[in-house]
Amino acid sequence: MFVRIVKMSFNEKHIDEFLSNFNLNKEHIRNFEGCRFLELYRDKINENVFFTYSYWNSEADLEAYRHSELFKNVWSKTKPLFNAKPEAWSVDKVVTLE
Repeated sequence: MFVRIVKMSFNEKHIDEFLSNFNLNKEHIRNFEGCRFLELYRDKINENVFFTYSYWNSEADLEAYRHSELFKNVWSKTKPLFNAKPEAWSVDKVVTLE
């Protein structure tokens, strides 16, 4: 399994716009071929910072999403709202305890 973590920081006046766009597209992202899990987190102290956390069957599936019209549409509406450069990590899950 391939895990993708993305940190995004927004201007406060754009948070509602980001959340609206995310909510419109979250089911499409989650149901994109190869996506197994999707969550959105919000920092408890710095409330303009958000993280997406997603599981993918493979790196190729994530890359297919990143080159899709869905991603291009979502990203084109998200990118102008940032107040800092987004950061992303691709990681392998090593251990899960439930």
